[in-house]
Amino acid sequence: MDKANEHRSGFVALIGRPNVGKSTLLNYLVGQKVAIMSPKPQTTRNKISGIYTDPQKQIVFVDTPGLHHPENKLDDFMDKSSLSTLNEVDVIFFLVEPKTAGKREAYVTDLLSKVKAPVFLIINKIDKVHPDTLLPVIQSYKQLGHFAEYVPISATQGNNVNELLTTLTTYLPKGPQFYDQDQITDRPEYFVVAELIREQILNLTNQEVPHAAAVVVENMSQHLKGGKLQIEATIYVERTGQKGIIIGKGGQMLKQIGIASRLQIETLLGEKINLKLWVKVQKNWRTDTFFLKSIGYNIKDLS
Repeated sequence: MDKANEHRSGFVALIGRPNVGKSTLLNYLVGQKVAIMSPKPQTTRNKISGIYTDPQKQIVFVDTPGLHHPENKLDDFMDKSSLSTLNEVDVIFFLVEPKTAGKREAYVTDLLSKVKAPVFLIINKIDKVHPDTLLPVIQSYKQLGHFAEYVPISATQGNNVNELLTTLTTYLPKGPQFYDQDQITDRPEYFVVAELIREQILNLTNQEVPHAAAVVVENMSQHLKGGKLQIEATIYVERTGQKGIIIGKGGQMLKQIGIASRLQIETLLGEKINLKLWVKVQKNWRTDTFFLKSIGYNIKDLS
C-alpha cells in the first residue's frame, strides 16, 4: 500500500468542566504553549486549536471553554462554543478529574450520547491519586453511558499520553496534512499574544478582576531602528476600581503583568519584543454583544 494512503488526519475536541486540564493537555501534545493555563476556572474563553504532526499523522486538537452554567452573554457564548464543536470533529476527549462522576458529569455525558463521534473518557491528574482509586472512577462513568475508550493520564507529567496518541490514531480517517509541518496552532499570533497577556492577569490578580478583563492586541509591527517587534495591547475591564487594581500603586501591577507577559511572548515568538499596555474601562462588556463581537468573539447566534 502507498504510504501516502496510510497517512491519517483528523480533528479531536477537548471537552470537560472548567479546570480539568484541557489546556495543559493541549500544550503537552503540541510541545509548546498555545493555550493559557491558570488555577482559576474558566480560563479558556474561545476555541483554540493545537496541531500535532508526525510522519504518519496530523491531529488538530480543539481546546474549548469549560462547560458551566451561564451567567452572562460571555458565559453563554463559551458554552455554545464548546457544544458546537461536538458535531465538527472525528473524536471527542471528555476530560475529567479522578473522582467518581457527579450530576454535572452526568449532564455532559448525556449531551455526548447524542453525538456520532466516538468519545474517549480521559481521566486526568492520575499523578495526584493512588492507582487503586481509578477503577471505581471508571465504573461510575460506565454506569452513565458508553465510551469508546477509558484512558487515565497525567497531562502535566505526560503519563500515558503516548499510549493515548497510539490508540487515537486507530480512530482517525485516512487523509492528508491540513497544515504545514511546523505549524502548531490555527490561531494568528496576535490572538495567542493577547491570551498570554490575559494569562498573567489571571495569575497576578484576584477576586472579580481576572474574569472582568479582556485583552486586545492593537498593533504588532517591526521597529526599524531597534529591530525589536513592537506590540501594543489594551486591557479592558468593566469598572474603574478594576482598572486601579490592574494598574496598581505607582503602576507596579501593570509593570509586573508586562514583564511576565513579555517573557512568555518572547518564548513563543523566538525574538525580543517591546510591549506597551494600556488599561481602559468598558462597562459591563461581558453582556455587551456588540463589544464582544468587536474584540473577536464569533457570537452571531447570540442576540
